[in-house]
Amino acid sequence: MRQILATMTFAFGLIGLAAPSLAATQYPLTITNCGQQVTFQKAPSKIVSIGQGMTEILFSLGLAEKITGTAVWVGPVLPQYADANSKIKRLADNDPSFESVVGQEPDLVAAEFEWHVGAQGSVGKREQFEDLGINTYLSPADCVAKVNTDGGDGVRKELFTMELIYREIAELSEIFDVKERGDALISELKKREADAVASISGAAGKNLPVVFWFSSKEVNGDAFIAGKNSAPAYILKTIGARNVVTTEEEWPLVGWETISEANPAVIVLATMDRRRYAADDPKVKIDFLQNDPVVKELDAVKNKHFVMMDAQSMNPTIRTIDGIETLAEGIKSFGLSQ
Repeated sequence: MRQILATMTFAFGLIGLAAPSLAATQYPLTITNCGQQVTFQKAPSKIVSIGQGMTEILFSLGLAEKITGTAVWVGPVLPQYADANSKIKRLADNDPSFESVVGQEPDLVAAEFEWHVGAQGSVGKREQFEDLGINTYLSPADCVAKVNTDGGDGVRKELFTMELIYREIAELSEIFDVKERGDALISELKKREADAVASISGAAGKNLPVVFWFSSKEVNGDAFIAGKNSAPAYILKTIGARNVVTTEEEWPLVGWETISEANPAVIVLATMDRRRYAADDPKVKIDFLQNDPVVKELDAVKNKHFVMMDAQSMNPTIRTIDGIETLAEGIKSFGLSQ
């Protein structure tokens, strides 16, 4: 995917005039975003992006020059955007302050998660930005059929699908009047997803019990495990494997006694640069799995059926498609598919 997106970005720069001409966005443009109407008098000129997934979509749409600040990073940016990203101020690795965001004087704050910008936003409420004349946009993947009233990762009532990411791309491309880029990006990602599914047609997961471990606040404490409607659940459904977790919480804290009872055949471990929690480091995760007297008896641990996956592939992002490939390859390498 990275190569495809790099090629697309390059192509936008060279052949933009040759691309099919779509109707330009008509301003003022009013959209309904996460239950709130937002009106744009013109295409935003200065963006603060909160959330790595949101930032990478903006980069993919060729909007890097409009981004004045970013925050909430869990790992390296996609390689093709490293140079552009290095020129943009990073307000914080995790949650930025409200003051640092408005200090960039943006006319749009775009956020990946409602718990950063929303009714209980740790950065700010949408009304706070609106009072300053700053529009906000939230990823539909974090609000459609999802409840975020607990201030945490929320509860997802329906299975996430990539259609929500495609909707986000379409809406942003309309807001910024770059519909051709949006349509091209969506087409490429859909092809990428179809190719990924086709590539594993002979490697169905056969209802294999799988667990996705993102991190833990304490290494031997309860673990943040992917819920039944999360992005990892979409990956599992796509390849025919089974999530051992049945709760609608996005990333519930689950005890290892409960995980042990499910005895997963494969454990997917999140990799990231972030070191916010004790188990962010994948080496720490593996050390715990192989040395805890109960957990080391799991089939997945005894057989070392660990799949290392970029944390961003576990979130609802353009990288979720990478997660399909990564897990499928892991299952095939373990000889668990036929």
